[in-house]
Amino acid sequence: MLVDIRKESFNAYREILSYQESQNFSGEYGATASFVGSMRDFNEDRKVTSMTLEHYPGMTEKHLNAIAREATEKWRLLDVLILHRIGKVTIGEDIVVVASWSAHRKEAFESCRSMMEQLKSSAPFWKKESTTSGSKWVEKNTPGI
Repeated sequence: MLVDIRKESFNAYREILSYQESQNFSGEYGATASFVGSMRDFNEDRKVTSMTLEHYPGMTEKHLNAIAREATEKWRLLDVLILHRIGKVTIGEDIVVVASWSAHRKEAFESCRSMMEQLKSSAPFWKKESTTSGSKWVEKNTPGI
């Protein structure tokens, strides 16, 4: 299991592949599910130019590790990867990646979605959006759909 908060930009798909190759699953998994969230140029009715993500060091990592542990206990998962950005993020950059590996697709799909929904709804991150007319703290996360 790898949970990491990063200040530097990353390529989510390279991270998934690199982590998978480092684990030497050797045929144990039949399914990998992943979610990648990236920076878009709008929110509600505002044109967004960048975003700054802040977190509570120590508490945030503990929270993300708990999400990953709960998922591995609830579903029969071989492994979990959660990476999240902090700091200034620009349009098109990856912000978050959640991936899970399991023997079967049902566990992979369900666990990946659950981890992402928990992360969005309860992880201690704060977002400040910059727009052409100033900056504003985001009051709520995007509701799960």
